[in-house]
Amino acid sequence: MKNIAVVSGGFSDEHKVSLKSGQTILNHIDKNKFHAFDVQILSNIWQVVIDGKKFPIEKSDFSFTKNGQKIKFDCVFNIIHGTPGEDGYLQAYWDLVGQKYTGCGHYLSALTFNKKDCLAVLNKYGISTARSVYLRENNDYDVDEIIENLGLPCFVKPNQSGSSLGISKVKKKEDFSKALEIAFKEDQDILIEEFIDGTEVSVGVIEYKNEIIVPGITEIISYNDFFDYQAKYEGRSKEITPANIPSDLYEKISSTAIHIYKSLGLKGMSRSEFILRDNTPYFIEINTLPGFSPASILPQQLAYAKISIQDFITNEIESALKSLD
Repeated sequence: MKNIAVVSGGFSDEHKVSLKSGQTILNHIDKNKFHAFDVQILSNIWQVVIDGKKFPIEKSDFSFTKNGQKIKFDCVFNIIHGTPGEDGYLQAYWDLVGQKYTGCGHYLSALTFNKKDCLAVLNKYGISTARSVYLRENNDYDVDEIIENLGLPCFVKPNQSGSSLGISKVKKKEDFSKALEIAFKEDQDILIEEFIDGTEVSVGVIEYKNEIIVPGITEIISYNDFFDYQAKYEGRSKEITPANIPSDLYEKISSTAIHIYKSLGLKGMSRSEFILRDNTPYFIEINTLPGFSPASILPQQLAYAKISIQDFITNEIESALKSLD
């Protein structure tokens, strides 16, 4: 039986969501095939939790010792949202110590987590995106020029962050300074994007049984001003799977999301966000380690596609074990 480390936590404000995602994986993993371990990587400790007891991770080879026996993992199921599990740092470490893991490698993880760089790459593949301005902390900027280029309202967001943390919708010039302050608390680089008035959809793309598929498209209706943290995790939104859109547009969005997945050379699961305007999907961002808590979107899409969470987990692990041999 393979030893699987279900790794959750992280160093960012998303660690609470990640721990919930990790618990979902632990609850649904096939216990007849895998021996799963709850591995938590937090800012102050790396540990394995077994029946309430905690065992420190040996970082030289990503192992731990229990009752004098050294235990290593055949594969890591990585479900950390944010740094260091989603931005490439852990993937680079695991590569160095020879540890197999699910999902993308360090370069693609870093690229997709960096909104500015990812948008620049995808523009080369003909993907429609919102107009944006990039700003680094302590750089000079001209609010009037930004408004002239992007219009109002617009979004101010951290360049590298998830779960809609640090994002503000700016409706008037006077709100810019506060929005920048909030965003810079999450990251030293930010994006200011035009507001696209349209339907928001979230599109899962997975590699399942050697085929790249879209298990579902979810329409997002936020009860707040936009799909912020409250809307995502505290019930302030309505999520409709499948999205209530015409079949031809459904196919167009699906093909665009798969095109992005293939163009970047992604592995495992992903979730892309789009705004639909004039039958055109405008790409907003992609998440290569989307939430997997009970409130998350991808599990809803798997259910729509009649793919059980257990089968999906098994597929992810077996693909990682095979592809990284």
